[in-house]
Parts: sequence; C-alpha cells; structure tokens
Amino acid sequence: MARDGVVEARGVGVRFGGVSALESVDFTLADNELRCLIGPNGAGKSTFFKCLTGMLRPTEGDIRIRGIDCVGAHPHQIAGLGVGIKTQVPSVMNGLSVRENIWIAARRLNTTRSANRIVSETLERIGIADSAGDLVGNLAHGRRQLVEFGTVLAGNPWLILLDEPAAGLTADEAERAVAVIREMNERAAIIVVEHDMHFIRQLANTVTVLHRGRILTEGYVDTVLRDPVVRDVYLGKSQ
Repeated sequence: MARDGVVEARGVGVRFGGVSALESVDFTLADNELRCLIGPNGAGKSTFFKCLTGMLRPTEGDIRIRGIDCVGAHPHQIAGLGVGIKTQVPSVMNGLSVRENIWIAARRLNTTRSANRIVSETLERIGIADSAGDLVGNLAHGRRQLVEFGTVLAGNPWLILLDEPAAGLTADEAERAVAVIREMNERAAIIVVEHDMHFIRQLANTVTVLHRGRILTEGYVDTVLRDPVVRDVYLGKSQ
C-alpha cells in the first residue's frame, strides 16, 4: 500500500457489539499539516482519536504513523514514536507547580540541564511564565489547559493529537489557545478533534467532517462549513 502521509488510516472500523461507531474511515495527514476533525456529537470523532492514540483498538482497518503499524499499540508506545497527546480530561498534576509539571515532561527525554532550558522556553512559548510557581490545582481551567499544552510541547513532538482543546474556555482563552496551537504547528503536524465552530474557523485551514461514523466530506474550512449538508448535520436536520 502506498504511503505518503505521516498519519495514514485505511478502512478503520470500530464496532461495539452490533453497533458501528466507525465504518471504513480513510484519513491522511501530511507532514506539518494542521487538520481539524469535526462533527456533531456521536459522529465518531473521539472514537477515531482513541484509535490514533492507542486507547482503543479498531475492529478492522489499518493505522500507520510514519509508516509504523500502530494497530494494537498502547498509548505509551504511540507517545514513544514522538507523538504528543492531549485528551479531553487534563492529565496535569494538581499538587505540583506549573514549572514542575512541565519539567517532568521535559526530563523524560533530556538531561536535567536541557530540561531546565526547555521548561523556560516552553513557559515563554505558551505565555504562562508569570504562573511558573503556581500550583496547577489553583489555576483556572483555561490556564490548566495551557499547562497541558506545555507538557505536550516539552516532549518536542513532531506529531500532536488534541482532543477538544477549546472545551470550557472563555473567548479570550480560546483565542490564546489558537495562538499556541498555531505556534506548535510550526514544528509539528497536528490533528485537532473539536466541535466548537467558532474555534474551528479561527484555527483551521482544512477540516475533515465525520457523521455517523463515516467521513462526510473534507476540504478547506470555509468551503466545508458553507456546505448545506454539513450545516444540516450540525443543526440536526440530516437523517
């Protein structure tokens, strides 16, 4: 099978008993591309994300990351390929400071001296250097999201997978998240699973739309979001 993307999914399907959550999904992500994976609730976005990150094994199909077969791989094995993963539920450590959270992520692959440098650079990149000594558990939700972006960045990933990064953010926080993700995209290919349409318009150039476990359409964001079928799907009119 020819491979020309850093992420290649072919014929991916997931069934839970007699219920199909995904059916014959084909997906390709190019190097340094930023793609939003969108769709209404129940479309299969999170299921596909879990397949990509090793949290769920597909019932059928093939997933390769940089040409490596990842079906059946565990999340830590996916991460070991140089993939940064941010799930819907923040995985930061509330009892540690912002700096300590990011330092732990940086130290996994670096010497202490290098980790210290990476932490300082990361705090500046995500714009929370002023909160470096604060306990993460005391931060507002939006700041906690930025800390988790920092822990992802500290691992210097070449591929980043983000699930619902705009969830619970204020308008100002979402604007900051867009800036951070775009900055991350300068060094990494990114897949963002999201349903917030305003956030998607701010962030994406291209989108893939899932509906009822299948890819409905994909293309440039403005073109796709003007599509009457896509609009009907989001408004609940498509049967």
